[in-house]
Amino acid sequence: MKMACLNLCKQQGFDIEEEKKQKKEIGAYTQDGSVDRHGHPAIRGRSGSWLAGVLILVNQGLATLAFFGVGVNLVLFLTRVLGQDNAEAANNVSKWTGTVYLFSLVGAFLSDSYWGRFKTCAIFQAIFVLGLASLSLSSYIFLLKPKGCGDEKTPCGHHSTIGTALFYVSIYLIALGNGGYQPNIATFGADQFDEEDPNEGLSKIAFFSYFYLALNLGSLFSNTILGYFEDKGVWALGFWASAGSATLALVLFLCGTPRYRHFSPKGNPLSRFCQVMVAAGRKWKVEMMPGGENLYEDVGKETSQNGSRNILHTEGFKFLDRAAIITEKDLNRREEEDASQTNPWRLCTVTQVEEVKCILRLLPIWLCTILYSVVFTQMASLFVEQGDAMNTTLSGFHIPPASMSSFDILSVAAFIFLYRRVIHPLAARITKNPKGLTELQRMGIGLVIAIMAMVSAGVVEVFRSKYAQNDCPTTGSCTGSSNPSSLSIFWQVPQYVLVGASEVFMYVGQLEFFNSQAPDGLKSFGSALCMTSMSLGNYVSSLLVTIVMKISTRGDMPGWIPGNLNRGHLERFYFLLAALTAADLVVYFLCAKWYKYTKFEGRNGEDESCNTTMLAAELRV
Repeated sequence: MKMACLNLCKQQGFDIEEEKKQKKEIGAYTQDGSVDRHGHPAIRGRSGSWLAGVLILVNQGLATLAFFGVGVNLVLFLTRVLGQDNAEAANNVSKWTGTVYLFSLVGAFLSDSYWGRFKTCAIFQAIFVLGLASLSLSSYIFLLKPKGCGDEKTPCGHHSTIGTALFYVSIYLIALGNGGYQPNIATFGADQFDEEDPNEGLSKIAFFSYFYLALNLGSLFSNTILGYFEDKGVWALGFWASAGSATLALVLFLCGTPRYRHFSPKGNPLSRFCQVMVAAGRKWKVEMMPGGENLYEDVGKETSQNGSRNILHTEGFKFLDRAAIITEKDLNRREEEDASQTNPWRLCTVTQVEEVKCILRLLPIWLCTILYSVVFTQMASLFVEQGDAMNTTLSGFHIPPASMSSFDILSVAAFIFLYRRVIHPLAARITKNPKGLTELQRMGIGLVIAIMAMVSAGVVEVFRSKYAQNDCPTTGSCTGSSNPSSLSIFWQVPQYVLVGASEVFMYVGQLEFFNSQAPDGLKSFGSALCMTSMSLGNYVSSLLVTIVMKISTRGDMPGWIPGNLNRGHLERFYFLLAALTAADLVVYFLCAKWYKYTKFEGRNGEDESCNTTMLAAELRV
């Protein structure tokens, strides 16, 4: 009896020690399904976290510096070096910019479906470097002739067909490389933080703010230092600096290879979407049971497989639920065939159906962000034209109107720090939610600040126009740069600062929102949605200007935005944008109120929100 009790105690002690050992081993691995470069479960202490995150942030800053080193003055290169007129150059730049964002969808598709985020980022960055090197060589050898041409005073001579062709091939390689890289690098950076862990979950939220800060700091150097040299005609130096920056970014990115965490690609999402539509159409007459009791889910599948999780059934878009209804035919077919396999064109899982629902729910929110991008694009167009019509001289030094965007970048940096250190802790304390403001709330605040920015720009334009009329009462043809008594360009600072503040709330919140709400197999696509909203914002802005000019130009009236702003009413266009953004805010509020957050089945089998960082933070508290 004594020996039996002793053996039982030893066995219990062994079981306890074994349980402790298992818990310790589980704690050593990430819990979000991420793997290392060999495909093994990622070990928390040896992968990811801020060591990998900082490498990606530096990579983003250097790559942004390289991209804007070309893009910020591309229109000047086309006019001064290639001899194009303003309209043709502007049109070519618009096409190039739109192509960048179009390629972002290509990069997101390849990443989510086949290559994975690391491989996609590495390949497209290599294409990016190749394009920049080709641009530098072709410009130096073929285009910048005679030597020293391309500044404001010395035009370049005639160019060969080969040189011009190499130039266009180069800039579109840059568009392909940057476009395919951008939507994946933000998501790949977020992959380095385990949202199931309380500490790393909070770091993942902070990463998006620092990512946007790195992007802006990179563009700050391009808009100031590189922009200055290129404006002076030192194009080859500017392009080679961009190529060097992109090369360094790629080398740093590859240096972090042993440290990165990965998620395996989930296959072609288009086929999964089509399967849901076809299966739902085939069962459109089938009666549905309340509560989704007869819906199919592959519960036998390991939820952490490839880092994906099952999505819980939600109400709404009930027609799609028919794709997951299990009928007698489905049961008979499974008995006759391999019971472990189903025909996805006839029977889909709840998770597959919910993927489609998730994207459909995201689209209204995404559409509401397009008009904000219209406001954002004014910094590169009308804000610059407005500044050019003001007094740009300070103590004898000429201030380039485009350089005023530096105040926007500084505002972004300041408000990111203010949000992380002041607003977020205060909101968390008031709302009793460690996450503070939700992504949807922050995006709404961004729209409100954007309205204030347009009102500020309109008020400045009213006073600028008034000063111009007082200075040139007869013709109104004087320009601000030639008339030191006109309104100073520094009156534009508030509108740039407000736009920067709105970016922190809108674009950072947008990155977090689409990343957290997109299904596991479509994370890069979520980031691509942010880029496409910016692209469409450019097109909508151009269309809006065209419509306004067509309506406002009558007889002797030159329209609201003529070549000479002193004869127009730019303030009316700004106030129109403020009104349209206010209307968009109302629609956004309704869409945000209607939106239902996607819920995943946790890796431990429990229900969890798609954004599990909030739950992790609550556990920490």
